[in-house]
Amino acid sequence: MNNSEAGNREQGIGTRDQGSATANSLTCDFREAEANLLLLSKNQANPAQELGAPSFALPGSPRTGLRLWGGWAMGGKPQNSTGPAHEQHLNPGIFVKSFLGLFLRDLRVLSREFIPFILRVGMQPLLFLFVFTFILPRMGGGNPMAVAGGTDFGTILLPGLMAVAIMFSGIAAVALPLSSEFGITREIDDRVMCPLPLWGVALEKVCFSAMQSIIAALLVIPMAYYVPASPVRADIHNWFLFALVLLLASLLAGNLGLVIGSKVNPRQIGLVFSIIVVPITFLGCVYYPWAWLYKIPWLQYGVLFNPIVYMSEGLRAAVTPSIAHMPWWAILVALVFFNAALGRWGFKGFLGRVLS
Repeated sequence: MNNSEAGNREQGIGTRDQGSATANSLTCDFREAEANLLLLSKNQANPAQELGAPSFALPGSPRTGLRLWGGWAMGGKPQNSTGPAHEQHLNPGIFVKSFLGLFLRDLRVLSREFIPFILRVGMQPLLFLFVFTFILPRMGGGNPMAVAGGTDFGTILLPGLMAVAIMFSGIAAVALPLSSEFGITREIDDRVMCPLPLWGVALEKVCFSAMQSIIAALLVIPMAYYVPASPVRADIHNWFLFALVLLLASLLAGNLGLVIGSKVNPRQIGLVFSIIVVPITFLGCVYYPWAWLYKIPWLQYGVLFNPIVYMSEGLRAAVTPSIAHMPWWAILVALVFFNAALGRWGFKGFLGRVLS
C-alpha cells in the first residue's frame, strides 16, 4: 500500500507539473499574441481601411465633417487615437465608378422627364425666334431689328440664343435642385454618403448640368433653320473651336448655378433670377455683338465683367464668324478664368453648406 500510494502521489505530481507547464505555455502564447495585436494597433489604427474597406460615419460637427471611404470631406486629415494625422486616399477605380453611378442615376431621372426638359430649354429660344425673325419680317415695314448693313437679325441672334439656352439650362440644372436639397429635408445628405469626396459630388452636378446645356444649345440650331422667315445658316469652319467654346460655356453655366445654389437662401432663388440672371442676360451681348457697343464706351468696357458676354461672343466667333466678334484667344482666356473663379467659389460654398 505504501508503495502504491507513493506511486500515485508521484504520478499526480507529474500530472500537475505537466498541466502547469501547459498552462504556462498557453499564457505565454496569449501574452505574445496580445503584444502582437498591440503593436499592430500602434502601427495601423484601422486595418480595414488599409485593405480598402469602406468606412462610413454620420454627419459630424463642422470641424470633423463627414467621413467618406477613408477620407475626410472638408479636406482635413483623419485623426487616429494612437498615432499622428495622416491622409487616406480614395481608390481611383472606386471614384470613377461612384461618379458614373451618380451621373447615370441623374440621367435616368432626366430620361423620365425628357419632354418637360425639352420644353423648358426650348421654349424661350423658340419664342424669340418666332417673334423677331418670323412675325416682324412679315409686317409691312419689314424687320425693325435688321441693321443697315443688311445683316439679318436672325444671324445675329442665333449665337446669343444658344448662350441664353446654355445659361438658363445650367442654372436650372444645379441651382434649383440644390435649393431643395439644402432645404429642411436635407436630401443632400443621401448623396454625400456615396463613396466620393464632397467635391466629387459637386463636380458631378456641374458636369451633368453641362451635358444638359450642350443639348439645349444644339436644339437652337434646327429652330434657326425652320422658324425664321429668312433661314439662318450656321457657318462653322472651326469645329474644334466650336466644341471647345461649347464645353467651356456649359461648364461656366454649371459653376454659376453651383454658386447660386450654394450661396443663396432657397427662399430667395426667385429674387436672384430677377435681379441677377435677367440683367446679365440683357447686358451679355446676346442680342447684339460686343463690337457694336463702341458708340457707348463706358458700357462696352463695363460688360466685360459679365461672363455671359464671353459665352455669346465665343459662340458668335464659332457659329457666325462673319459677324464682328472678340478675338478668339481673349474669349478662351476669359472663359477659363471665369470657370476657375466661379468653380472655386461654388465648390467652397457647397462644402460649407453640406457641413453646416
